Amino acid sequence: MKNIRNFSIIAHIDHGKSTLADRIIQECGAVSEREMTSQMMDTMDIEKERGITIKAQSVRLDYVKDGEHYILNLIDTPGHVDFSYEVSKSLASSDGALLIVDAAQGVEAQTIANVYLAMENNLELIPVINKIDLPAAEPERVAEEIERTIGIDATDALLVSAKAGIGIRALLDAIVERIPPPKGNPDATTKAIIYDSWFDAYLGALALVRVFDGEIRKGQLVRLMSNGEQHQVLDLMYPHPLHRAKTLAIKSGEIGIVVLGLKEVSVVNVGDTITDAKNPTAEPVGDYKPAKPFVFAGLYPIDTDEFEELRDALDKLRLNDSSLSYEPETSVALGFGFRVGFLGMLHMEVIKERLEREFDLDLIATAPSVVYNVTLTNGTMIEVHNPSELPEVQNIDHIDEPYIHATVITPSEYLGNIITLLMNKRGVQEKMDYINEERVMLQYAMPMNEIVVDFYDSLKSISRGYASFDYEPIGFREGDLVKLDVRVAGDIVDALSIIVPRISSESRGRGLVKHMKEIVPRQLFEVAIQASVGNKIIARETIKSMGKNVTAKCYGGDISRKRKLLDKQKEGKKRMKAIGKVQLPQEAFMSVLKMD
Repeated sequence: MKNIRNFSIIAHIDHGKSTLADRIIQECGAVSEREMTSQMMDTMDIEKERGITIKAQSVRLDYVKDGEHYILNLIDTPGHVDFSYEVSKSLASSDGALLIVDAAQGVEAQTIANVYLAMENNLELIPVINKIDLPAAEPERVAEEIERTIGIDATDALLVSAKAGIGIRALLDAIVERIPPPKGNPDATTKAIIYDSWFDAYLGALALVRVFDGEIRKGQLVRLMSNGEQHQVLDLMYPHPLHRAKTLAIKSGEIGIVVLGLKEVSVVNVGDTITDAKNPTAEPVGDYKPAKPFVFAGLYPIDTDEFEELRDALDKLRLNDSSLSYEPETSVALGFGFRVGFLGMLHMEVIKERLEREFDLDLIATAPSVVYNVTLTNGTMIEVHNPSELPEVQNIDHIDEPYIHATVITPSEYLGNIITLLMNKRGVQEKMDYINEERVMLQYAMPMNEIVVDFYDSLKSISRGYASFDYEPIGFREGDLVKLDVRVAGDIVDALSIIVPRISSESRGRGLVKHMKEIVPRQLFEVAIQASVGNKIIARETIKSMGKNVTAKCYGGDISRKRKLLDKQKEGKKRMKAIGKVQLPQEAFMSVLKMD
């Protein structure tokens, strides 16, 4: 155990985490030059295209220092806030972490969030300043920023360039010298944490584990502590991007892949503890809490005949992503679809893109919403995931909405506009610190509902892409909220209902109907588009009817003949208005949802 080092890499998006992982794998000789590709640890096409890590991966590496052989277990982590649950479990499996900071960009919002997670797990942090070969690199300034903002000593920070391969050997030596070996009792009963799981077409559900006490042996009967299920270990392997090595046992302090032959990945939950079935351990490794979805949206096939294909696609996708949750729902406007729960907006984008790309589906997504706790007048509390589920106003005592603690780091020249944006989104300032003369860190408490649609885009537009943003949930607070409905020709379009603050309901309603008027095609009769809160109409736009020239066949003759035809048309339009239905185009939904 004294020669094992378990470590993670934590960083903000685009600070060079995956490239550094590539160089470490290359330096340890785990992959030949011929087999080497960029972003070795990222297995999905979408990860390589966007340059982000979505799924955490691990690799076991061999390294020789001063003639002594060491085993380095690199536990890669996603950088985006949506996947912080996976990051926390990866860090719980590590004994140390490399804190990567871009030499040109400095400390960003997610850097700070991930450092706090690492500190909660009492990890040894090694500051690493990456991209030192860039013309704009300022390693000394960034080292000062790390000390001032995060509060860790950066005098011995390692200077590397993952792209150019500078300083990688010194980094590996520092990992061996500064990260402590794992602690644990090799003779105790089995105790291991699952920090990742996925589905393999041939082997079934796989669990990636870190063993704390005892060992996991091939053929052993193990128990999953969260649900009490017992399964036999069919096979054991050490993780590797290309060549997994089989083993008969994963010993204390090691990481490895456990094959249980299960057909459902939902049984193998991230954060669960594996122990021996006959002689179980008394305490699990930390608290087990399943990943909770924060954002909900409806996904509907544009072609209603593809409902079953969408169900099969979601079933298959859930095999590789246990945090995905969904249930069938119907909409008057959109037909049959699913209400899907996501970890955040990036998670929603990725899932929608994977469904369309991997399963060849054309989908329409409703406006994303968060979970509300609604207390009724009789004292009972219900969870509302969909605005159309909200009870009648007279039955509601109050509504609690989820709040977040938002951290924004921005160049000071954009400060005024960003504060205005945060205030417009109902943010309450908690803290404002100058990191240096040019950069400011803002901390705000704000409703999560305000960030799920266009907040990130607005922030990037205002700051020309320089501001960074991170958030963490901080519980529920009471809000003065109402349901805003859109009515087309008198009928409520349920797929366009949204929950908004009462104070901004009128302006949102006016904007919505004005936007709808541009998209809904003209009919042979007049169409009213209205926004309402309960039974009160708060905004209205009218789409004028298309006129059919009924007098075209009258050439010459008495005027009374033309008038008779026009009166007949007027009567027909009245009748049509009473029984006519408006067919809304798909673009109407897409455009309104993007606008809102």
